[in-house]
Amino acid sequence: MNILVLNGSPHPDGNTSAMAQAFAEGAKEAGNGVTVLKIGTKKIAACQACEFCHTRGNGECVQQDDMQEVYPALKEAEMLVLASPVHYFGMSGQMQCAISRIYALKAPPKMKKVALLLSSSSPGVYGAATQQYRDAFVNFMKGQDMGIITANGAENKSAAKLAECRHFGQNLK
Repeated sequence: MNILVLNGSPHPDGNTSAMAQAFAEGAKEAGNGVTVLKIGTKKIAACQACEFCHTRGNGECVQQDDMQEVYPALKEAEMLVLASPVHYFGMSGQMQCAISRIYALKAPPKMKKVALLLSSSSPGVYGAATQQYRDAFVNFMKGQDMGIITANGAENKSAAKLAECRHFGQNLK
């Protein structure tokens, strides 16, 4: 399976990055192709709702920024994993912008499965992020929900949590 992990953290060695890396290692061990894109450090603007992509653009966004590096991987992904820190009850701003720009594709054409990895310093702050994931990727894009892993506080970067992420990647069906 061709798996794309969008890492929405701006911190290359942060908690979300550790979760994404552990998942990717497990998925690769199981024989999957895995690409991790660190969108948290890219310049990606939000969707302008101009409808160019659906009128004259043939699924291409009029904005020319770092999202152009993400589209080819999205078009080939059979599974999409969103990995994000939780910033004020939602996914990171960088992830929000990338999600809004997926609209140009309506849905990644080969995507059948989706998963969510979230990290936070506080428990119980995942509601808005998980709701957006379920509304957009599971329901609207009709992806099979493969699961959600969350980590907060001392769980972040713990051996147990990273093993859970790795195991998750190893056991995709």
